[in-house]
Amino acid sequence: MDSLPLLGFASDFIRDLSIRYPKFQLDFWLILGFFGQAMFTMRFVVQWIASEKRKESVIPVAFWYFSLGGGLIVLFYAIHRMDPVFILAYLPGNFIYFRNLWFIYKKRAAGPIAK
Repeated sequence: MDSLPLLGFASDFIRDLSIRYPKFQLDFWLILGFFGQAMFTMRFVVQWIASEKRKESVIPVAFWYFSLGGGLIVLFYAIHRMDPVFILAYLPGNFIYFRNLWFIYKKRAAGPIAK
């Protein structure tokens, strides 16, 4: 039940935005864009928690999944909006995130190195 005041606040906030800015419309694409940005931001939280646990800087595999998932979602949103700035900002990074995941799983498939 603690989330109900938060939902009421969010609902009031969105209604106020709609009144002040008539062009603002909460639709599927805007929600998708916010969701993608939230996923992209979660990569930093995941990395921070993993580093705090190990007391050293580490990049867990989940960091790359959040990067790729969030990056692709925001890229789709940017393409829908036809926003060349965001398209160029998110397009190249997705190749890097995919490539890093490829390297991780290629290394895992090779198995442990015998000494």
